[in-house]
Amino acid sequence: MGCERLSSQDICACTRKDLILSTSRSRVGRSAEIAAAAELGRLGYRILASNYRRRVGEIDFVAEENDQLVFIEVRCKRTSTFGSPAESVTPTKQSRLAAAAQCYLEEYGIKNKECRFDVVEVIFADGKLLVKDVIRDAFSV
Repeated sequence: MGCERLSSQDICACTRKDLILSTSRSRVGRSAEIAAAAELGRLGYRILASNYRRRVGEIDFVAEENDQLVFIEVRCKRTSTFGSPAESVTPTKQSRLAAAAQCYLEEYGIKNKECRFDVVEVIFADGKLLVKDVIRDAFSV
């Protein structure tokens, strides 16, 4: 059992190694999102929201590109041994993204707007992050 999010008020019976790994993963994940945001901006995306969270799921970025509303998932992996970062966006994750996207559309009263789901693949190797690919219209629901 690993640690969930910790605060100074939380008491957790976890090992120091678990805590270091969790913190390290969080930092890499956040850094991957920063790298992805920079690449998206370079490609002409206009980011409207980041880390949009609702009970049903989370969307890393909501953006506009070419008059389309784009819901973006950032995936970072250290190795491609078990598939590409995009392949880790499982059908379950896709459903959660779609549900969160629906919440976003309802919350902001957005209707009749073309939408799509993109995935940004980030590789972490040799202590460096590399945006490998931005996959437009990566999946549909």
